[in-house]
Amino acid sequence: MILPVIMAGGSGTRLWPLSRKLHPKQFLPLTDDATMLQNTCARLEGIESQPPLLICGDDHRFIVAEQLREVGQAHSGILLEPAGRNTAPAVALAALRAIAGGAEDPLLLVLAADHAIKDVAAFQAAVMCAVPHAEAGKLVTFGIVPSAAETGYGYINKARAVDEAETAFVVQQFVEKPDLATAEKYVSSGEFYWNSGLFLFRASRFIQELSKYCPDILEACEKAMQGATFDVDFVRPASEAFLACTDESIDYAVMEHTRDAVVVPMDCGWNDVGSWSALWEVSEKDEQGNTSKGDVILEDSHNCFVQSDSKLIATVGLNDIVVVESDDAVLVAAKDRVQDIKKVVERLKAENRSEAQLHRKVYRPWGYYDSVDFGERFQVKRIVVNPGAQLSLQMHHHRAEHWIVVSGTANVTCGEKEFLVTENQSTYIPLGVVHRLENPGTIPLELIEVQSGSYLGEDDIVRFEDRYART
Repeated sequence: MILPVIMAGGSGTRLWPLSRKLHPKQFLPLTDDATMLQNTCARLEGIESQPPLLICGDDHRFIVAEQLREVGQAHSGILLEPAGRNTAPAVALAALRAIAGGAEDPLLLVLAADHAIKDVAAFQAAVMCAVPHAEAGKLVTFGIVPSAAETGYGYINKARAVDEAETAFVVQQFVEKPDLATAEKYVSSGEFYWNSGLFLFRASRFIQELSKYCPDILEACEKAMQGATFDVDFVRPASEAFLACTDESIDYAVMEHTRDAVVVPMDCGWNDVGSWSALWEVSEKDEQGNTSKGDVILEDSHNCFVQSDSKLIATVGLNDIVVVESDDAVLVAAKDRVQDIKKVVERLKAENRSEAQLHRKVYRPWGYYDSVDFGERFQVKRIVVNPGAQLSLQMHHHRAEHWIVVSGTANVTCGEKEFLVTENQSTYIPLGVVHRLENPGTIPLELIEVQSGSYLGEDDIVRFEDRYART
């Protein structure tokens, strides 16, 4: 049986301003109405497999759980990395989890949550071609048949075929991202594939090879899983043990050393969507080569990517330009310079600006809030609470709150009182009073919250009870 392992970590700063540390690109609907994570799960339909095992950071756990719930996607658990340590430690945790108890030893289909694949049938066919090789003890990597001399990807140099049907080839060498001249030689030779970072191997075989070439990583991960705690759907490896891991990719840790690495070609319209120009390449275009999303008017513009979240964007006489508007920032960049967006994000981080970390709309396990307006001593938020969801029992030292219900019904705890607040009604939460908000209904609860006080930061929350283990 195949156990898909979906790696949903990472910050995705190259797609700023839409992708940010607390809500990166794998959780965004970039290529269609579904998010990248949801599309990754959807393309597993048709492959005989267990529900996927997810790997992400603690900050993203509720986003992952909610996006799976939205599409009715079952899962085999959500592993929470205490910190990012690259792909080798992450997959080691998944492999150890998969064989815990000794009853099973599945084939791990390791996938990234932020890749775009146009031809799902070709993807699935390549996976099925890889299965016999993985069952025979090989460590399979999938090589993307190159469509151009791309300098942004690593490459895999193939050697002899493993079988008569040439479904797989011995890996001769992994090579780093080349310059253009070298990339052109690779593509023209027909002996190289793009390195997709997707894998298929038996859990025990990966552990065996990891123990041979990076025993320190395996030892740290084993200790982390031995000390793991379990919180509903979440598996929390012991933090101190896991932090001893070195930061290492699967390629560096295992695939470049093992004698059992094989590559299976995959020609499926793959793209890692690593930049706005890459997203433009995989998106639908008009007759002038433009991709537009949202409220956009293009006049005499060519080969542009323009996306609006809320405001009208009009362009005149632009060529090869990227324009992206989010709720609190606008990006304008030359399409051939989008890799330098990371420099903007670095400056935002250095200046400790919130635009590097989160959006105006912030997702929480119970729903989300949108900061509509703020001043020196006030803040206005639009809050949406999912049906049946509940905020923590909490209090604030520095602010009072006014709640006005727009739609739905709120069950409010305020001090010793508990009462319902319905549409067009309001209530007041005094400073220092213990309170809680809950949606007892079957439709989303929407309300406007007006905060007032001397300090309005999110860290002015003292939690007493919380169903999401945040106390």
